[in-house]
Amino acid sequence: MSINFESLDLRAFVAVVDLEGFHRAAEALNLSQPALSRRIQRLEAAVGAALLERTTRRVALTTVGREFLPLVRRMLDEFDSSLFAMRDIGRERRGLISLACVPTAAFYFLPSVIARFNEQYPNIRFRILDLSANEGLESVARGEVEFGINLLGASDPELVFEPLIEDPFVLACRRDHPLAQRDVLAWSDLEGQPLVAVSRTSGNRILLDAALVHAGVSLSWSYEVTHLSTSLGLVEAGLGISVLPKLATPQAEHPIIVTRSIGSPEVSRTIGVVRRRGGRLAPAAERFLEMLLGTWKISAEIERRSARLSAGSD
Repeated sequence: MSINFESLDLRAFVAVVDLEGFHRAAEALNLSQPALSRRIQRLEAAVGAALLERTTRRVALTTVGREFLPLVRRMLDEFDSSLFAMRDIGRERRGLISLACVPTAAFYFLPSVIARFNEQYPNIRFRILDLSANEGLESVARGEVEFGINLLGASDPELVFEPLIEDPFVLACRRDHPLAQRDVLAWSDLEGQPLVAVSRTSGNRILLDAALVHAGVSLSWSYEVTHLSTSLGLVEAGLGISVLPKLATPQAEHPIIVTRSIGSPEVSRTIGVVRRRGGRLAPAAERFLEMLLGTWKISAEIERRSARLSAGSD
């Protein structure tokens, strides 16, 4: 079955949304309003559903339109990038890499890999959607991005989850806190302490609570926040301590906050790459993912060697 629409139909749809109306969109595209309306109607016929709700005062996206818009933006960006790449053959390679990433990995891990990648491919652009675990899975499944970096396995049979590293939960506290004087803690050491937790709907909180219930450990939370960065702010202010993934803690020496390992049992989350089953990545995305996986493997090997050396010196 063929789908009958043109790239200008997609651009017309995006223009109406971005410019919030048919009149301004028609002027921007140098089309008459009837011609613009026909393009929108042709696109809706191809999709099989209305994309826009039209009233005398405003234009709004339908439910289908809201789901369709990110996919259209990506399609147009990749199309434009491909055209630029064809023009630049033999001179400079161009392209767009789009990915969804849990915020902790996006903030602390991705920048260093992107910096290395940009040294080799300075004209590759990145679109990074820093989303929660569930939202990231949905973004990959809908085709808004080429792949995702996530902490949850995919229950969707159309998605493939490739585990990469284990990211342990650690204690974050101020340097002047009594618990900071110990190298390794037990969960029981946290009892009675004012704890800062992320929301119960967070993927990190779900993983942590499930692991602690399985281990028979019960903790009482004094503060609940939406973002891990907020929990670190409360810790820095001296309002409490927090349990969060190691990847979410400051990676360099912090003047106020320190982290400590928690054992008995050690609780961790699995970070991995999510892709659509059977899908093929664009060349630029494939090269970036190879570099990302290589960096992860090197980091994991360094940590394993450090752990063995530490164990041997005890």
